[in-house]
Amino acid sequence: MHRRNFGRLLAAGALLFATTAAVVPATAQAQTGKTIVGGFDVGPGGFQGNFNPLTATAGFTWLNTYFEPLVIYTSDLSKLTGALASEFALGQDNLTYTFKLAETNWHDGTPFTSADVKFTLELAKNAESGSIFAARLADIASVETPDAHTAVVKLSKPNSAFLSVLSQLMMLPQQALSSANVKEIAKSQWWSTKPIGTGPFKFVKHVSDQYVEMAAYDGYRGGKPKADRLINRYFANPAAAVAALRAGEIQFTFAEPDDAKTFKGNGSFRVIEGDSYVVNYIGFNQRAGIWDDLRVRQAVMYAIDRNAIVSSLFGGAAKLANCGYVAPQLVGKDLADYAYNPQKAKDLLAEAGWEKVNGSKPIPWLTYYNTPQVANVMAAVQAMLAQVGVNVVPRALDVPSYNGIVRSEKWQDFPLVYAGLQNGPNPGSLNVGLNAAQTPPSGNNIMRVEMPALTDALNTAMAETDPAKADGRWQKVCKEMNAALPWAPMWVASRYGVVSSKLKDFFWTPAPGGGPYVSHPEKWDLAP
Repeated sequence: MHRRNFGRLLAAGALLFATTAAVVPATAQAQTGKTIVGGFDVGPGGFQGNFNPLTATAGFTWLNTYFEPLVIYTSDLSKLTGALASEFALGQDNLTYTFKLAETNWHDGTPFTSADVKFTLELAKNAESGSIFAARLADIASVETPDAHTAVVKLSKPNSAFLSVLSQLMMLPQQALSSANVKEIAKSQWWSTKPIGTGPFKFVKHVSDQYVEMAAYDGYRGGKPKADRLINRYFANPAAAVAALRAGEIQFTFAEPDDAKTFKGNGSFRVIEGDSYVVNYIGFNQRAGIWDDLRVRQAVMYAIDRNAIVSSLFGGAAKLANCGYVAPQLVGKDLADYAYNPQKAKDLLAEAGWEKVNGSKPIPWLTYYNTPQVANVMAAVQAMLAQVGVNVVPRALDVPSYNGIVRSEKWQDFPLVYAGLQNGPNPGSLNVGLNAAQTPPSGNNIMRVEMPALTDALNTAMAETDPAKADGRWQKVCKEMNAALPWAPMWVASRYGVVSSKLKDFFWTPAPGGGPYVSHPEKWDLAP
C-alpha cells in the first residue's frame, strides 16, 4: 500500500475511538532522604491501581519492589534463577520440584517459611480466590513442607512451563491472609492498605488515582536499599508521564517510540530500547458466532497491510508475526505469510456468506492499550477492514474494565479485541491464552478458543521436558496457529523506557507484563 493511500485510510479510519480520561496527579512529596519517583505503571507493562498479584496480568516491575516470587528471570530474560528460593531442582521423575528457601522475614518481622509457600500455591490454585493462576497450577498434586526451609511440589504430569508460571506468582503471607474468606479475598482492602511482602521496600500508602508510596525495608536480606523511598506516580497516558520526566518530577517512565526518539543524544537522559516479547493480535471471540468460518478469519488477515502499518506507525520498530512466536527456533518453515491482498479478502468473505453472517453491522473492537500510537494503528486497521466489508468500531478501556468484560460471560460485548500475549522467554506462556482448558474463570483463554488440534499440540509441547525436542513441539503449535487462526497475529513491537541520568544503577527491560525479572531495586540510587 502506498504511503499516500495509507494516510488517507488512517484519516478516514479515525472514528469513534473512545478513551478513558484520568487526571494527572501532583507529584507526591518526599518526607525524608532520597526519594525515587517513576511512572512504573505507564504503558503496556503497567497495571495501574492493581495491588493483588493473584489477579495481575502486568505491573510486575512495581509489584516486585515489595512482593517476591520463588524464582525469577535474569535481567536479560535468558534463564530462571532463585528469588525466595535459594535453590531449586527437578527430580528424575520430571514431576517433583524441591525448593530450598532463603532465610528472610516478612515486613512485619515474621519469618518466611515453607508454610507460606504451601499457603500461596493452594490459594493461587483455587479459582474461587479470583486467581488467574488456577488453571496454570492445576497440575499440582501436592505441596509438602518437610521443614521450614524446604518446600516440595509434586505435579500430576510433566509441565515444562511450571517454573515460568512460578516466576509471576508472588509469595503471600499466611499469617495475614489465612483467615480471610477465599471468595472475598480478591476484593479485600488489604492489598491496597497494608500488604506485607519480603522485598526491599515496604508499603506506606496509596492515594487513589495519584500514587503509591514505599519505604526502604532495613531488614532486607540483600542489604538496606540505597533509596529511602519509592513512589509510583500514576499518569493518564505516556505523554503526560514524558512531560513530568522532562520537568524533573519523575526519574523514569515508559515512552512511546516517537517520544523516546526525542531524548536520544540528550545527556540528561538514557533511552532503553528492547523487544517487547509480546505478540499483538486481533482476537476473535470464538463464541460470538461471526468468526466460525475459517475463511472469515483468513479474510481479516489478508485485508490488513501489516507492512505499511509497521513502516508508517511503528517506524519499522516491529516484526511481523504469523503465529504466536517470532523467535526463529519456534517458528519453523512453510507458514502462510498472509501478505496484503484485499481482493482475496473480499473473495473469501463472499465465499463464507459474510453478508448473511454479519454484513456491515458494527462490530465492537475492544482494547486496553490507551496510547496515541495504538489509536492510530486501530484506526488504520479499521479503515482497511472497511474496504473489504468488515465494519469494526474501536474502543479503548482501562485495564480493570477490559479484564472485567473479557473474563465475564458477556460474549456479546466483545466479539473482537486488540491485545497482546507474551511469546517469550518461555513459549509455554501462550498456553494460557489458547488451551481449551484455560478458559475463564480458571485461565486466561479470553477468546474461548476450543480447537482440539491446537490444544493437543499445546499439551504435547507443555509435557516435553527434553530441551532437544522442545523447539520442534513448539513449531507444531506455531504451525497450527498459523493454519487455524484462533487469533489474527500482527506483530511484535519494540518498547522504550527513558531514565533520568540522575537515577543510578537502575535496570529496566521491556519484559512481558513488566516481568518480573532481576532488577535489584535495593541498588537503585539517586544522584544529587
